[in-house]
Amino acid sequence: MSAPTSPQRPAVLVARAIFPDIVEQLSRHFEVESNPDDTLWPRAELVRRLQGKQGVFTTGGERIDAELLAACPGLRICANMAVGYNNFDLPAMTAAGVLATNAPGVLTETTADMGFALLMAAARRVTEGEHFLRAGAWDRWAYDMLIGQDVHGSTLGIIGMGRIGQAIARRGALGFGMRVIYHNRSRLPATDEAALGARYVSKQELLQSADHVVLVLPYSAASHHTIGAAELALMKPSATLTNIARGGIVDDAALAAALREGRIAAAGLDVFEGEPKVHPDLLACRNVVLTPHIGSATVPTRRAMAQLAADNLIGYLVHGKPLTPLNPEVAAL
Repeated sequence: MSAPTSPQRPAVLVARAIFPDIVEQLSRHFEVESNPDDTLWPRAELVRRLQGKQGVFTTGGERIDAELLAACPGLRICANMAVGYNNFDLPAMTAAGVLATNAPGVLTETTADMGFALLMAAARRVTEGEHFLRAGAWDRWAYDMLIGQDVHGSTLGIIGMGRIGQAIARRGALGFGMRVIYHNRSRLPATDEAALGARYVSKQELLQSADHVVLVLPYSAASHHTIGAAELALMKPSATLTNIARGGIVDDAALAAALREGRIAAAGLDVFEGEPKVHPDLLACRNVVLTPHIGSATVPTRRAMAQLAADNLIGYLVHGKPLTPLNPEVAAL
């Protein structure tokens, strides 16, 4: 799907299928090559299609690194339809003079909703209960049938206290009367802690004390396997772990072993190492709720994410003013 030829207009690539009206909006400003069939292009094909393009609309799965940038010298901006940007080699992009943008803010509340849904489903054994019912195993009442853990009044531990982490904290403290503890690279201002009812603690204390641990930190080499076998060993046997951050933050093999052996009670996972593949040991666990990276998957939120990515392309290539730059020094050149 392409706009009429006009040599004065920049050319952009939309790497995955997105809302057709967003593509149409881009076509009013650019020569657009889109991907309505949602084909997963191999690396070489992505590079080929980027030739002659000044911008690319990415969705988080397209790796933008020094090698690709060297092969696409005309590229000026990569606009991610995601808040996370671990698909971007930001130093390489900055060195090449290529602007990176993401979509912060617009998915905060929706993703926090999903995190709480996974937490509650894990704590109350919702997935296990549905499987139990569908299998025809429910034939009587029993005092210990699928008993789980309370959410209200329990201790919520949040690792990563950015926008989404704070939205999780508000839901826990104000909605469920939870005691909120958190660990983050930097401590929040005292006024923010008071508003959230949150207390800063070490990672070790959080893992030892929390009834429900939620991960909301960005992925980087430093955060790889933030939760591994040693960390899981610190958690209560009755505790749950929820990951709505990124795959790789949790050692999925170690988590599967802890779940299988009852060293923690349950987990809720929306992200995985090597996704869309999921570790087979996790698939074999009964006490884990699994969803396919749908934390932001509501119509209003996905539309807002797509619109922000489009607005960044238009803002930079047409007006010289991107909305959410990750390396603003490039835009200032």
